[in-house]
Amino acid sequence: MTLAELQLALPEIFVLSAACVVLLADLFISDQRRGLTHMLALLTLVFATILTLRVMLPPGDVLHAFSGTFVRDRFGDVLKVFSYLILAGVFVYAKHYLRQFNLFKGEFYTLSLFALLGVMVMISAGSMITVYLGLELLALSTYALVALDRDSRFGSEAAMKYFILGSLASGMLLYGMSLIYGATGSLDLATVSAALGEGMGDSMLLTFGLVFVVIGIAFKLGAVPFHMWVPDVYHGAPLAITLFISSVPKLAGLALAIRLLDNGLIGLHSDWQGMLAVLAALSLVLGNVIAIAQTNIKRMLAYSTISHMGFMLLGILAGTPEGYAAAMFYAIAYAITSAGAFAVVIMLSVDGREADQIDDYKGLARRNPWQAFLMLMILFSLAGIPVFLGFFAKWQVIAAALQAGFVGLSVLAVLAAVVGAFYYLRIVKLMYFDEPDQETPVTAPVDFRAVLTVNGLAVLGLGVFSGGLISLCVSAFS
Repeated sequence: MTLAELQLALPEIFVLSAACVVLLADLFISDQRRGLTHMLALLTLVFATILTLRVMLPPGDVLHAFSGTFVRDRFGDVLKVFSYLILAGVFVYAKHYLRQFNLFKGEFYTLSLFALLGVMVMISAGSMITVYLGLELLALSTYALVALDRDSRFGSEAAMKYFILGSLASGMLLYGMSLIYGATGSLDLATVSAALGEGMGDSMLLTFGLVFVVIGIAFKLGAVPFHMWVPDVYHGAPLAITLFISSVPKLAGLALAIRLLDNGLIGLHSDWQGMLAVLAALSLVLGNVIAIAQTNIKRMLAYSTISHMGFMLLGILAGTPEGYAAAMFYAIAYAITSAGAFAVVIMLSVDGREADQIDDYKGLARRNPWQAFLMLMILFSLAGIPVFLGFFAKWQVIAAALQAGFVGLSVLAVLAAVVGAFYYLRIVKLMYFDEPDQETPVTAPVDFRAVLTVNGLAVLGLGVFSGGLISLCVSAFS
């Protein structure tokens, strides 16, 4: 271990140290001054961003550290920066909710920072061991976050389901890695890729290992048929936790798929391409169809997430730099948009009651016209309506699937987008054309409203001027 290697991992080292500082400092902070913990967590993200940008590598450069177990490249740096920015927004949104529901505790920030560390480790993983360590750090932190409200029966039930199913999926992923290790003799992703390129390893053993690896990736993304945890966790967890789960971990899921399938198992592309095509098709159909029947907005957005992961898989299955860039663009676009959607749900949750029913959005345009307009832009983006960010994200991944020869799957994706537009536009109809059940104005703190405004306008601005973000994603795979 050299000083140069430690410098490459400086953002991870800093986040780990800062999370420990936040954990210890919170012990001496009273409940009345809990805002200090919030500020410490935000400062952690600010300095992590500076440290990452300070040594951001140019396109094409790849540096390895710690015997190849850690990778520093453009792809990882871009994903990390967006993880920091999105988590900062999550912290601002969550503070308003946590205060209202008497959950404003330091554990939320500590666990979120450790989950972020897991995301960062996964993003920079150069070995299957590193992938698994990052995945487990993220997963264990998330399990605890879901159970943050110990008095909630639904939260405890969701956490238990998530823990059991997540442990099963992690075991399958680990078993798949062990089979690949048995076939290639290495856990280093670059070495595994080279071994597959030379035709080494028993084909049957590699195929079985690949199946288990894909199952683990599909579970973490929430793709059908490994989606059973998504609706229950989204519904049972406190809104602030659902907001977190729906955003930052999606970037980690993308990194998990890219690192394992491209960096390590690209030699088996023809095998995992077909598997991802089936997962994408099932997710697109099931996610959009079942979302139509939902009356609970958290469950509706959960099934919406499943369908969006189907879209993201369209870019990954192409197995090309253009496809990976499209998938990366889609993951970032979805994380930004999903955070804004759940922020509006938090804003409407008052008096100890979550606004989780679709009917709660009746007449929102009369109660708060600006926030209703922001929600309209966010829903239009999720539906893939021009000129919003979601439209260009869908366009990119469908184009990647077409270039890979999946014409039928691309047509299915277009039809799924049309079906999905129905349940998004249904909420727009309620906001603008239905009478409100109450005339009480919707209020929120200044910082909440400011971040939500930036979030909503970003959905429009990054759509109209999407070329810059697309170029940034393309540069990550140059």
